[in-house]
Amino acid sequence: MKVLLGSLLVLLLGATAQQPVALTYTLNPAGSRLVWTGYAEAGSYAPSGTLRLAPGGTLVATSATDLRAARVLVDVRTLAHDNPTLQNHLRGADFFDVTHFPTALFELDRVAGGQAQGHLTLKGQTRAVQVPVTITPIGPDSLLLQGTMRLDRTQFGINYNSSSFFQNLGSYAIRNDFQLTFHLKAGR
Repeated sequence: MKVLLGSLLVLLLGATAQQPVALTYTLNPAGSRLVWTGYAEAGSYAPSGTLRLAPGGTLVATSATDLRAARVLVDVRTLAHDNPTLQNHLRGADFFDVTHFPTALFELDRVAGGQAQGHLTLKGQTRAVQVPVTITPIGPDSLLLQGTMRLDRTQFGINYNSSSFFQNLGSYAIRNDFQLTFHLKAGR
């Protein structure tokens, strides 16, 4: 009986020792960069600008490239563009309504085949999204996540000048999809 209990204990301890240790990383808003680009429906007009992360974002990984969980908070009030009129319009109720929805949140479900799958909450609406992501270790205690995602703004209730909702917009039509390129730095 003692041999059986001893063997079970060794097996249990061995199984526990093989479990990867989860490491928590904190996202660095100052060291991270988010660049958005919108597109006119016709022509080549494609304004772009920046956004900043809000404090409090975290990543959980079992190795430098095995991301298991993430909570990425974006401060939508920081949406910036060189043209102040366009910047204020994008921050307003026609687009991101930053007064009522100051943050956006991405929560990771899993990463498989270079694709991060999770849920994005933007302007109070949550949708499943899939994002190509590259994870690069930077030294022993830091990670860099990079990628470019395309989002359909109308899925989040941003319908302004969308030809899917309004007719005869001509040169005022704005494509539904916009692009968000990210370089997120995180450290332990």
